[in-house]
Order: sequence, then structure tokens, then C-alpha cells
Amino acid sequence: MQLRHLRYFVKIVEAGSFSRAAATIHVAQPALSQQIGELERELAVSLLHRSARGVRATAAGEVLYREASAILRQMEQLPGIVRSAGGEIEGIVSLGMSSTLASFLAGPFLEACRAALPKVKLRLITGDSLMLKSRIEAGTLDLAAVFEDEPIAGFVRHPLFRQRLYLIRREPLPSNGAVISLSELAARPLILAAQPNVSRTLLDRVFAGANLVPNMVAEADVLSSMLSAVQTGIADTILPKGDFSDVAGHGALFPVLIEPPIYLTACVLCSSERPLGQAAERVCDLIGRHVLEQMQSTAPAGAEWVGAEPAISDAYRRIPS
Repeated sequence: MQLRHLRYFVKIVEAGSFSRAAATIHVAQPALSQQIGELERELAVSLLHRSARGVRATAAGEVLYREASAILRQMEQLPGIVRSAGGEIEGIVSLGMSSTLASFLAGPFLEACRAALPKVKLRLITGDSLMLKSRIEAGTLDLAAVFEDEPIAGFVRHPLFRQRLYLIRREPLPSNGAVISLSELAARPLILAAQPNVSRTLLDRVFAGANLVPNMVAEADVLSSMLSAVQTGIADTILPKGDFSDVAGHGALFPVLIEPPIYLTACVLCSSERPLGQAAERVCDLIGRHVLEQMQSTAPAGAEWVGAEPAISDAYRRIPS
């Protein structure tokens, strides 16, 4: 077994087909199939379910995908780990962010990381919380900034701030209402995140606890789809975000306070099974420091710091104030 076998296998699982993987890694599809056949013969197990719609990992393939991903990540990080022993931290860090957090956090944090850790290369992945958590479990992601309120087995959770949820509308409420009750909220036509989704799970629990059934006219799996629906006036939505001036094309949307308040907690997640490398540890610490500085200067609407006070190390002293 060679590293190329593991690389090819991981790419095929992630692509979902031999043809897409072949195009991504620039290897002829017959050669790719031959390499996977060699791997299956060596391991004496079937690794992929093949069908007209593509491929997916078998139970054994899932185990290999998880372990191979971790091995490849370690190989990728090894040069930076070795060079970091001489002083300045180096390495590649894969950082995930939920789309809502990335809309205001990604750009400023990339700038802060470049200033504080100039030899660390960030690989930023944006997606929903469940996808990001699955990638941490698989070893293809070091850490992720997400909304998550519940402790999760297999993860270390570092709370940052709690974020109030808002009703988001195209126009102000009648009579310029700035606040909406839970019963009024349930009566409005709503487009909500499709399950599985952290925000949706919280809202389902809140509505059920109040014996209310929301007037849900549609579901969507990405933030942009929900905002587009709101922009057309088809429905309102509920999001952990109270200002859309940083979202192109949606800056004029109207946030409305919900009473009683509903909160989600923004936090950084990493695996409790695989220790972070030195570069990833510094990036994790830097997120806490950066978000605290944001809270102290221009906190996002409805956000309140709840995390521990991060220590100021030499790595932070180069962050522009």
C-alpha cells in the first residue's frame, strides 16, 4: 500500500464518482480504477459501492476514509511541524465556518491570522454545522467555528459568544413594530432551514414548548436561498444574525427582535480524539482573541461574549489594534 492509493481513494469518496475524481486529480479513470482495485485486493475487502449514480464507501471504506484522511493530513502538516521546531510557527490549518459566521468573521479573521501567524496557511471551508462536524470526525478539518449549544461526544467545544435570533423581513412590520412575540412569529409565513440544522432544531424545540405550529411555507438548505426568498416577499425567515449590511444584495433587509429572546452559542469545535497540531492550536486561540476584540469594538447585533478571556501570547502581539 502506498500513499497514492490513499490519496486516490479519499478523492474518490469525496467526489462521489471515479470520473469526477479523475478530473480533479488529473489521472485517467482506468488508471484510477486499477489503483483502487489493487487497494481492495491488498486489504481483501470491498471499499466502494458502485452504481450508475456514482460510488459511496462501504462500511470498511468508511473506516479507511477516516484513517486515510488523518494520515494524509499528518503528512501534509509534517513539514510545518518540523520547521516550527526552529522558532516561528508554520503549517497548514483547515478551518471551517458556518455560512452565517463566515459572512462577517471570515475576511477580518483571515487578515488577523496573516498578521499574527504569517507562516501559517489557512484553508477555509464554509458549510453547515453538520457537514463541518463530520469533516472534523473524518480528520479532513482541524477545527470549525459553528453555532452549537449542546456538548457533543468526540468533540472539544470552546464557547465564544451567544447570538440572538431575529425575524428577518423585506419590509418593517406594520405600525413600525420593532418586536414580535412567539405567537405572532408562528403565524407569519416562514422559510426555515431544512433539517438537519442546528438553528432549525432549536426553533422546533421552542415552538413545540410553546404549543405553537409555525406557518412554514418552505425550507431551504443554504443561507442565500432563504435570503433570496425573503427578498422576493414570499416569506420571512429566522436567523442568528441581526445585520445584513455585510451580505451583498441583502443589506436592506429588516431584522425584528423576538420576545422572549432565542439564542444560539457560537463556538469553536475540534476533535477530542485527535490532538491539534501546534499551528492549529495557535489558530484556535487566535479565533478567541479576535472575536473578543470584535465584541469589544463593534459587536454584531444581538451578540454577547460568553467565552473565557483568552491569554495574550506573543502570537497575538502582531495583530493590528
